Amino acid sequence: MIKKMLAAALALGVSATAAFGAEKIKIGVITTLTTPAAVLGNEQMNGFNLALKHLDNKIGGLPVEMVVEDDGFKPEIGKQKADKLVKQDNVDVVTGLIWSHVMLASANSVLKGGKFLISANAGHSKMAGKNCHKNFFNTSWQNDTVPMALGEVLNQEGVKSVYIMSPNYAAGKDMAKGVERTFKGEIKGKDFTKWGKDAQLDFSAELAKAKASGAEAIFVFYPGKAGGAFMKQFGQAGLRDTMKLFTVFTVDGISLPKFQAANMTGVLGSLDTMHWNVDFDNAQNKRFVADFLAEHGRYPSFYASQAYDTLFFLDSAVKAVGGKIEDQDALRAALMKADYPSVRGSYKYGNNHFPIQNFVVREVVEGADGKWTHKTKQVVLKDFVDPHAQDCKM
Repeated sequence: MIKKMLAAALALGVSATAAFGAEKIKIGVITTLTTPAAVLGNEQMNGFNLALKHLDNKIGGLPVEMVVEDDGFKPEIGKQKADKLVKQDNVDVVTGLIWSHVMLASANSVLKGGKFLISANAGHSKMAGKNCHKNFFNTSWQNDTVPMALGEVLNQEGVKSVYIMSPNYAAGKDMAKGVERTFKGEIKGKDFTKWGKDAQLDFSAELAKAKASGAEAIFVFYPGKAGGAFMKQFGQAGLRDTMKLFTVFTVDGISLPKFQAANMTGVLGSLDTMHWNVDFDNAQNKRFVADFLAEHGRYPSFYASQAYDTLFFLDSAVKAVGGKIEDQDALRAALMKADYPSVRGSYKYGNNHFPIQNFVVREVVEGADGKWTHKTKQVVLKDFVDPHAQDCKM
């Protein structure tokens, strides 16, 4: 009977794989595994690896082959890796993508190559707006939205003036614009510092300008190593008693153990915003956090949580199409449903394939186990749609 079905499929010009569904799913990952920024790429891989463990190394019942590529923190290398994954490795899906400028350089290679691209972190405004694409999905956030939530926190805290510091690259500019969209007070000044392989790590001049500005608070976006350098110098500059500190993507599960080891107590009590936290009360998140903590000895960061979500997101869609991943229309429709147990709780997808979700304000505290962590205070933005969705004509 199988031979007859194969013959019939071939007679109709249909491959045996299409007739019965794929034998496996091939996933390409572009992330950062070298340079000091590798700490973020490695954390993303921690999330992917834990998800695969929980999924028994299968996505939608299909065995998984992962092809992992290092973008070297450079857009041009990211594009080369995307070309390789599509043309040489013939992956079904590409994911990963820590950096917005790397994603922008890589997206066309994947999407024009007829593959799905699922960003597990980067959420550049262009991909949410005029560059949206039917085969592009994001499982994190659009860059503006997290700082937009932070702008609302500034308003709620009664802050009247703020100084902004951020790296000079795509996401850094999105972060500044995000705060400015919602903050109702005065922007006393802005500094965009050098970014890339030789990123600026000495912020003494900028901190002196911030102090001289007379701003009541300072808002910063410095991921990875730059975040640690900033926090240390902020304390050394003696600004903790004169300026309120607000951050996005700077204080996380990766950096908190380091801040605690260095006894940087000024971090305690600082506020940030995010779509997820370690204390979210749902079964999927409890399992994720507990197993991550047991494996790594610290709480996970959002980089890991988003990577973890991404594979469960894909798993739900592949299950829904019965493993027939070659049916892109059906797979796309299944992805749009977001019918999976996200660690953040349930959410929906907008017309631009970015999440419509809640954002909360979090405070850095010492947990019951003595480890520094984040405590959720309240929802700041509910079922929030990013502002660039209106520019998506998909």
